[in-house]
Amino acid sequence: MSSQPPPLTQPTTSSSSPDMYTTSFAFFEALFAAGVSHVFVNLGSDHPSIIEAMVRGQASPSTFPRIITCPNEMVAMSMADGYARLTGQPQAIIVHVDVGTQGLGAAVHNSSAGRAPVLVFAGISPITIEGELRGSRTEYIHWIQDVPDQKQIVGQYCRYAAELKTGVNVKQMVNRALQFAKSQPQGPVYLCGSREVMEMEIPKYELNQAHWKPVELGGLSRGAVEEMASALAGAKKPLVVTGYAGRNHAIPQALVELANTVRGLRVLDTGGSDMCFPADHRGWLGLRFGNDQSVAEADVILVLDCDVPWIPTQIKPNKDARVFHVDVDPLKQVMPVFYLEAEARYRADPLTAVEQLTEKLKTDPELKKQLDSEEREKRWKELQAQHKQKLEEIAERAKPLENGEYGTGHLCRRLRALCPQDTIWAIEAVTNTLFVHDNIQPTLPGSWINCGGGGLGWSGGGALGIKLATEVEAKAKGGKGKFVVQIVGDGTFLFSVPGSVYWISKRYGIPVLTIVLNNKGWNAPRRSLLLVHPDGLGSKASNADINIEFSPSPDYAGIAKAAAGGDLFAARVDNTAHLDRVLKEAIAAVEGGQSAVVDCKVALGS
Repeated sequence: MSSQPPPLTQPTTSSSSPDMYTTSFAFFEALFAAGVSHVFVNLGSDHPSIIEAMVRGQASPSTFPRIITCPNEMVAMSMADGYARLTGQPQAIIVHVDVGTQGLGAAVHNSSAGRAPVLVFAGISPITIEGELRGSRTEYIHWIQDVPDQKQIVGQYCRYAAELKTGVNVKQMVNRALQFAKSQPQGPVYLCGSREVMEMEIPKYELNQAHWKPVELGGLSRGAVEEMASALAGAKKPLVVTGYAGRNHAIPQALVELANTVRGLRVLDTGGSDMCFPADHRGWLGLRFGNDQSVAEADVILVLDCDVPWIPTQIKPNKDARVFHVDVDPLKQVMPVFYLEAEARYRADPLTAVEQLTEKLKTDPELKKQLDSEEREKRWKELQAQHKQKLEEIAERAKPLENGEYGTGHLCRRLRALCPQDTIWAIEAVTNTLFVHDNIQPTLPGSWINCGGGGLGWSGGGALGIKLATEVEAKAKGGKGKFVVQIVGDGTFLFSVPGSVYWISKRYGIPVLTIVLNNKGWNAPRRSLLLVHPDGLGSKASNADINIEFSPSPDYAGIAKAAAGGDLFAARVDNTAHLDRVLKEAIAAVEGGQSAVVDCKVALGS
């Protein structure tokens, strides 16, 4: 077996042998060898050789990726996205030419903004017309779907986009794409190939996977460590602002160690994409999207792997504050407009950087002396009291109304109390996200996964991908996967394509609990309106007048139940008198293997 296939000639007939080794089969081999365990597919006329390869490969499931049928492209990519975010292992999807690529919709944005490594493959219309090669055009649609440059449909969102122009280097092309997907900042990659290329017979070959690892980031320079450690040790109100760092599940504990060393350090999450710092630590400030008073109060700020640490029109650091930026992508190379007024910025691995700073602060005699002062001890005790007060205020705001109506805060407190302790929360609550985070109060690494992007509809497929990943990981250890809860706004639930989500859930036995926050429409547009036109005409108009109201309210749980062929727990609850009972029944259903959707009517503002 050679490592580089020799030149070959391609047969022009349409005949095929069950044992022929094609570009398509080599494509799947390359995915599996690189650690891609699942391929989420939405197939079309460009995939005859792909289908042949899948049928052949699935006869040997221990050496071939598992194929999951997805009736919608956005759901397919969201599943791959959710799986990859939890495990760190890229997954793949296959879609149909230009229209399937367009069908990915906002999922490509979410994977890019949310830094999820996903490989997308799409066929392209056959490049020959008269039967010159196997795979030539055979259907009317092959002319209609022939576009000038298909990869440009999604290219600006991808870390890498390319066309397979021959089968003889397909494995190198797959691994090159995955190197981009897995290197920081991680994200989606796109490959496409014509039917003729995918049908090519090639000699069987393998790659040495040890030669195809992603780019590895290093830590901070010695001078950077000394400068930042000195600043933190001398700070009166030090602050870490983070967003994505918790994707590495070792980060929360590393930040705890840093906060315990620099007593008085607080940690603010302004990304909400991952659990970066535990809520039970006195330095926890929770999740706030770029607007928290701690930013203005801090005298030293470490921005750690974060896209939007603050929104200058809402809040910004004091002019005398010292700001340092450590990130896998400090220049934000895909954002045309981005800058921070930081005195230094470093491209480095966040975990390595935090560990370097902590080590320096613990071992340098002068810095240790500063950190052991009475003032630090006083600040440490103040933080404990402030944290206690913060939790009490959150609890007070979450209390239900006297008439039995309840808000998102109370609902999430009951979910936290009733669901298993190691539940994974897949969140797409939009305007309710802060209430959800305040009251779920995540403490376990990997237990909170938010979209991270702005393309609504991620959490339906995302929750399924997360649940699937937990089952696969647990099965390898002889255990059972973790409980997964999707918390989603009512408008966003519709964006998630529930007809596809709950069919997949039923078909493949992937049970999740979905909580729909029913506030009768989209409230995010009103908030955006008021930030720009606080006294405008729209500020006095009703939700119906500005076209963001859902009335009559859809039967969200009923939609899901229909998609699952009737095999789904569906309920609606609008009063605290029935809330615990319904939630317990829904949780029991999911633990028994059946998905559940609970439509919860929530009061605004809590």
